[in-house]
Amino acid sequence: MSLLRDMLAAGALAAACIATPAAALADRIVTYTIDPTHTQVRFSWVHVGFSTPAAVFTEVNGSITGNHDHPEKSSVEVSMPVKSLDSFVPALNDHLINSGDYFKTAEYPQVTFRSTGLRNGNKARGTFQLLGELTVNGITRPVVLDAKRNAVGGHPFYDNAPAAGFNATTTLKRSDFGMGKYVPVVSDELKVDITVEAIESSAWRKALEKRAAEAASGG
Repeated sequence: MSLLRDMLAAGALAAACIATPAAALADRIVTYTIDPTHTQVRFSWVHVGFSTPAAVFTEVNGSITGNHDHPEKSSVEVSMPVKSLDSFVPALNDHLINSGDYFKTAEYPQVTFRSTGLRNGNKARGTFQLLGELTVNGITRPVVLDAKRNAVGGHPFYDNAPAAGFNATTTLKRSDFGMGKYVPVVSDELKVDITVEAIESSAWRKALEKRAAEAASGG
């Protein structure tokens, strides 16, 4: 219980302390919007034993909901369009996204993650394991992310709005998601590195509206 409070819901507590009297704290639920411009999901593999190429999803959308009174109800949801994948090699991008050998993009255009719990927290170091379900090509598998809290507090670029940031890593087998072509010549295992920055959702919407108004006015 304390793990969830200290990790996922930590930002909710920070927001509540800024804006809400202590008596109302117990009912405080704060939702954060993941900032796609400062969030990345990268994965790498071993190619014929000679190199370790990598690719990144350039569009990551989602939210983190922190519940102070019932931290076990805190949650993370993320979606990534397959077409946003970038290996920095156009021909490889086309093969990964469009050939059907790996991602079945036409039928399953999104990769999604939904959290299911937390475990093995270390409050002093800010580390924990995030449990969840990853869905790729319509196939859902359980995954465990080794995560670390980077910071929770006011964000200087969003009028000091509550924000939270995390890093996480995991290792997946691509064959578990119907992408076993060339295994084992090209490694089955994918090393995944994630960094997430999230802003309290109303502050995020306000910032987007402000940017849109400035763009419309030519500012």
